[in-house]
Amino acid sequence: MKRSRSITSKLPAAGAIALLLLVWHFSCSLGLVPSFMLPSPEAVITALVTEFPLLMQHARVTLAEAAYGLAAGVAVAFVAATLMDRFRFLYKALYPLLIITQTIPSVAIAPLLVLWMGFEMAPKVTLVAITTFFPITIGLLDGYAAADREAAELLRSMGASRGQIFRHLKFPAALSHFFSGLRVSASYAVVGAVISEWLGGFEGLGVYMTRVKKAYAFDKMFAVIVFITAVSLLLMLCVSLLRKLAMPWEKYEKLERKD
Repeated sequence: MKRSRSITSKLPAAGAIALLLLVWHFSCSLGLVPSFMLPSPEAVITALVTEFPLLMQHARVTLAEAAYGLAAGVAVAFVAATLMDRFRFLYKALYPLLIITQTIPSVAIAPLLVLWMGFEMAPKVTLVAITTFFPITIGLLDGYAAADREAAELLRSMGASRGQIFRHLKFPAALSHFFSGLRVSASYAVVGAVISEWLGGFEGLGVYMTRVKKAYAFDKMFAVIVFITAVSLLLMLCVSLLRKLAMPWEKYEKLERKD
């Protein structure tokens, strides 16, 4: 029963994707859109298969940049959110700055980072860290604020220190919000790495995209877009699995709500 319900819930999304592919296929086969503007799904699949070894070679570089940047973003976000939750004046001073940073397009930041740091991995990792920092910080702040105040008062009355309250109450309460932010940031990490590679570099999916674009090989352009989408979805799935491993009690809480 549970499996059939899960399959049924995915049918509308699968139907929408199938309809989109059909419209795409017939638009190309009937000549409604020129092939040099929109390659057919068959041409994209062929390009994806033939270019797959090269895509994997470039993907290793992009994923390394995304992983390093995401790790840096998580570390800085954890420290910043924890200090902002602990010290109210820091929250009032830094929170508006966090909002302002999100109004600046990453495409505008990338050229400056390349100018300051060169064409190696450093500007790519920095841009990914900047891109992924915000969702995780906001998620942790919301999670800390959601901690049960009565439970915190009870722990204080029992002589618990601030560190113990944080470790046993606030941090566990923030985990669900943290993983929600991490899921968004995981997809942002790949996109941020690709954007930074557009502006300079020697390897990576973004470098590959600029090369095939200049060669007007739009079937390969669409193939790398499909590849990046698949990688981003896979990373989001990995975060969801990590969340289940880190928060096994969520499964039982959901069962209790249903009962």
